Amino acid sequence: MNIAYWIVSGILAAFYLYAGGMKVSRSREQLRPMMAWVDRVPASAVRALGAVELWGAIGLILPPSTGIAPWLALAAAIGFVLLQFGAIAVHLTGDDRQIALNAGALATAAVTVWLTTTWL
Repeated sequence: MNIAYWIVSGILAAFYLYAGGMKVSRSREQLRPMMAWVDRVPASAVRALGAVELWGAIGLILPPSTGIAPWLALAAAIGFVLLQFGAIAVHLTGDDRQIALNAGALATAAVTVWLTTTWL
């Protein structure tokens, strides 16, 4: 289970490091082609969401690898499940109803939650 956790959480962390890094560092105009929902959300909320994604990705990897407060990995994985439920709701209420990526991230986060509970 340990190897499975590192594979799945590594993929999830890489995804959120990329997505969160883009939300924190790019302008709304640069994000619009990839994320049509940014026009419906305040810019400060987009930046805050990016910061949450970055901290969550760090929470999946750093605590278990150092052995310091490994329960934070479970908290980060549960946070990503909740984040994806919110993301799916935002996509379904807007014009862009493309939720395949969100559903995949939700499933990966749910598997990470399960692996974290069996691993800790």
